[in-house]
Amino acid sequence: MIEPAKLATFAVVTGLVSLLPGPQMVLVMTQAAWRGPRAGAAALAGLQLGNATWFLLAGLGLGALALAAPQAFAALAALGAGYLAFLGVSAWRHSGRDEPGEAPRRAGKHALVTSLAVSLSNPKSLVYVLALLPPFVDADEPVGPQLAVLAAIAISIDIAVGTIYVLAGGGLQAALRRARTRLWLERTVGTIFLVLAAAILVELALGGRIG
Repeated sequence: MIEPAKLATFAVVTGLVSLLPGPQMVLVMTQAAWRGPRAGAAALAGLQLGNATWFLLAGLGLGALALAAPQAFAALAALGAGYLAFLGVSAWRHSGRDEPGEAPRRAGKHALVTSLAVSLSNPKSLVYVLALLPPFVDADEPVGPQLAVLAAIAISIDIAVGTIYVLAGGGLQAALRRARTRLWLERTVGTIFLVLAAAILVELALGGRIG
């Protein structure tokens, strides 16, 4: 069993990391603002499914295999960059077209699938999991149950922080009734995704791997 002090430290570290506004939380807030709180919650759920998958892969030992195969790892990173670029271009193409709150019924499902794809296409999530877990795992005890506890803590904290992003995004709906404001936000978010995609590709070109 993991010591309470270690669990508390892990919770603090995870909470601080979750508070940093990365591309995944940007996506959650954008979906909430664009399609409503329900879509934001669906995007948050997709993100947590992706996080759970990365924890599972780490538990199965596939993380070490990924790190041992830099070419496959770089290919995964390139796919992730391509998907972020696709999101950025789509945001620019459709900016200002849709009225917030008038989303199709499939908006929630679309938000969940998009968020899950973004989470799974980010290999840095795997690096984060592999780097964070070892100090809090007792090698003399069964690793599986310990990883399950750590994953539950991390996902619970991420949901709590993500809910703040959903509420913030939902509060933007009134402002987004103005076409000019909506256009500005969507193009800004699209630009952020394009910059993130470019940064990943530059990192791959310069270093040949994700580091």
